[in-house]
Amino acid sequence: MAVTLHDVATLAGVSIKTVSNVVNDYKHIRPTTREKVLAAIDTLGYQPNISARSLRSGKTGVIGLALPELSLSYFAELADAVIRAAERRHLVVLIEQTAGGDREREIEMLSSPRLQLTDGLIFSPLGMSSDDVGYLNVSYPLVLLGERIFGGPTDHVTMRNVEAAKAATAHLIARGRTRIAVIGAHEGEVVGSAALRLRGYLDALAEAGIEPDESLIRYVGLWHRLDGAQAMHELLDSGVEFDAVFGLNDTLALGAMRVLQESGRRIPDDVAVIGFDGLDETKYSLPTLSTVDPGRDEIADMAVDVLVERIANRDAPPRQYLTDFSVIGRESTAD
Repeated sequence: MAVTLHDVATLAGVSIKTVSNVVNDYKHIRPTTREKVLAAIDTLGYQPNISARSLRSGKTGVIGLALPELSLSYFAELADAVIRAAERRHLVVLIEQTAGGDREREIEMLSSPRLQLTDGLIFSPLGMSSDDVGYLNVSYPLVLLGERIFGGPTDHVTMRNVEAAKAATAHLIARGRTRIAVIGAHEGEVVGSAALRLRGYLDALAEAGIEPDESLIRYVGLWHRLDGAQAMHELLDSGVEFDAVFGLNDTLALGAMRVLQESGRRIPDDVAVIGFDGLDETKYSLPTLSTVDPGRDEIADMAVDVLVERIANRDAPPRQYLTDFSVIGRESTAD
């Protein structure tokens, strides 16, 4: 017997109308209620009937967006940009979080029954790697974001991490800084944002004839403010001399900047600081934080456009797109 709205409503402890509202993505639903209904849909394997218009067109007008965690400002601002891009194309976005980029959660999400509510998915993995490329062979339109998997079977929109990180480091070198610490490296990482941005940092040093110093490279587990602050405490405690800091994302840089100020270091007089991501909050830190805008709005626009094209034509070969970036100099580097 097919699972019905009534079955879902009974399991979730809500009315049939509430289940219908959740299925149709009505906005004015309490988050707790929405989660109960979606959990019941997952448990029962309910497949909702699509409206008559959707049946005729074969489309729902809904796209999925799967991100590691919205508590990180970059992903929150990316989600906002994707929603705005989708609205301009009269599309609704269903957002999934993958538990901070947990690999198993990401793989599970790729076969989630909730994706039946969508026409396609924009997916930013953080835990998966090139070894998991086979999981991207899905039956629905899929656009990949990020730097974890290259050369897969899907369209891929990403940023110029190496070039942008090189430009950020060169920005510091151009201001006379030669002892540049980098915060946010990942031990043993070969592919990923941290590895690519570290490569750009090293490329800039080499081009300027500056010998890299391993003691200036600080490794972290996550890219939160706490990690940036802890890494800066460790750097200061080590006694290593440095006159600049490159945070591999803005959140790390903001955490490091707080510790520098608490230690009595003047920014940028004693230590210049630059981040990466172009977060809105960097305009309001004290001092304002220099950063790299990796083209987040362009990534969102392009990802939605590419997904719409893929929905219309599933037979075209997969494509890769790179967005432009810009270095934004502010008070933390005396600009």
